[in-house]
Amino acid sequence: MRFLPSGSALHKLSALITLLLLILAFSFTSPAFLSVNNGLTVLLQTAVIGLLAIGMTMVIITGGIDLSVGSVLALSGVVTGLLIKAGLPVVPAMALGVVAGGVCGFVNGLVITKMRITPFVATLGMMMIARGVALQLTGAAPISRLGETFGALGNGSFFRVVEMQANGFPKVIFPGIPYPAVLLLVMAVLGAYLLQRRQIGRHIFSVGSNEEAARLSGVDVVRTKIWAYTASGALAGLAGMVLMSRLVTIQPNEGVMYELDAIAASVIGGASLMGGVGSISGSMIGAFIIGVLRNGLNMAGTSAFIQQIIIGVVVIGAVFIDQMRNRN
Repeated sequence: MRFLPSGSALHKLSALITLLLLILAFSFTSPAFLSVNNGLTVLLQTAVIGLLAIGMTMVIITGGIDLSVGSVLALSGVVTGLLIKAGLPVVPAMALGVVAGGVCGFVNGLVITKMRITPFVATLGMMMIARGVALQLTGAAPISRLGETFGALGNGSFFRVVEMQANGFPKVIFPGIPYPAVLLLVMAVLGAYLLQRRQIGRHIFSVGSNEEAARLSGVDVVRTKIWAYTASGALAGLAGMVLMSRLVTIQPNEGVMYELDAIAASVIGGASLMGGVGSISGSMIGAFIIGVLRNGLNMAGTSAFIQQIIIGVVVIGAVFIDQMRNRN
């Protein structure tokens, strides 16, 4: 059996070139695009999409798809917010929020493998269930006044340099490296390590390449799929912690359409919707392409509706290239 743990190197190279061309193009449209502050803004905006894309890539490699990550993100945030309001410290509450996301992913895996419902339908159902539960628990109202500690993950940074001026007011010399960007890097490295160096990664690729052949080779297909969907749910929960922490408020309506951004990042980065092909590094490039596109178009004054059209065209182009690659 042939494994493709690194995906298509040519596809990743083309995606990287596309990213560089976008950066070059937007640097001409706005002189502020290449500023340090804007670069950090892109990192923050991409962190949530990137975390979702890591889990989505694992699922897509198995030959599945997860449409529930946006709603699971919101539900995880709601669980965390309610626990903090109940008196639980922030860190354990966030940990349980991530666990809640993992439980949703685990249920997805069980429904797909045990009830033999297609991933599209199963995760579509979870998308509606998780969103409904989040809205029901909060009455569709935001949860606020969660304390400064809750906002540390989304708004803190390493190596921040602040200088006190003569007038007594602080001046930011270097805004620092945002915590979400560091978290994304850590999770991307861990995800790539699991896919490329561990047995579970080989099993994920083998299931996506040929499920029946994998089963005959001794791979526990059910366990592998459940693991992939559980990881996707947990990463959606982690993305929810980052996003809600940035807002310092729990918004049960957050995460709408985020699943499409995660799928787009994975596909643009070379993951095949047919299964068996994909990489975390490629998905990170795809996530930054979407992040740079949104940021550059915002700075150019492009409406949100036109942005959706452009990203939709990019996704269709990426899928078309994937289909041509499969035919060849």
